[in-house]
Amino acid sequence: MAFTRAPGKHRRPSRMQRGTARAAGVAALAGSGVVGSLAVPALAAEPAAAQTGLTPVVTLGDAVADRIDAQAAAQHEAAREAAEAAARKAAEQAARERAAEEAEQARAEQERAAREAERKRLNTFVSPIPGSYVSTGYKSGGAVWSSGSHTGVDFHAAGGTPVQSVGIGTVVEAGWGGAYGNQVVIKMNDGTYTQYGHLSSIAVSVGQQVAAGQQIGLSGATGNVTGAHLHFEARSGADYGSDLDPVAYLRAHGVNL
Repeated sequence: MAFTRAPGKHRRPSRMQRGTARAAGVAALAGSGVVGSLAVPALAAEPAAAQTGLTPVVTLGDAVADRIDAQAAAQHEAAREAAEAAARKAAEQAARERAAEEAEQARAEQERAAREAERKRLNTFVSPIPGSYVSTGYKSGGAVWSSGSHTGVDFHAAGGTPVQSVGIGTVVEAGWGGAYGNQVVIKMNDGTYTQYGHLSSIAVSVGQQVAAGQQIGLSGATGNVTGAHLHFEARSGADYGSDLDPVAYLRAHGVNL
């Protein structure tokens, strides 16, 4: 006689269903405290973990979650450290750029200051005899001058008074100048010429560079004179007859007389 499977609701539960139900029953009994006092050979013979697989799954899930958390924490820490390193690098680069910019600005300022100082030095003029005054003016008439008029001005000075260059230039004459006596002629930095006559002694030589205020000799009474003084001329060129008003010349260069 052939056996047939019971149809419908009378079908026998599968092994998985039985194990699940059994595990559920054990959990219920454990919750009520009964499982500790009842002897259930069938349940004792077959551990709940082997039947249901719940405990291994939970344990595996916790381990994976812990590893994921650890990896996430490590990645977060690495990202934080990378961000801090990038920020430090950016700050250091910005500091270097600021320092370079400040250094460039300081260098440019120094260059501007040097140029301004040089410009002032080149354009600085002084009186040939500080504290002195003009005793005979420009274009004064009289037989004492061969041209009939004074081509320069006379500064009052006792013999031996220091005479200085009125500005920066190059000495083009230093010696005897006939009626001018001992003289020094300087080609100035701006292309004009200045002349210092009747000197008792000369302290410079031809080709020498002189600065404003540098002593070039001592006043005296050499040449065609009636007494010690300094004859000072300003000229637009090297030749006689190109004379300029010496007082106007000096005042135009900032000298107060």
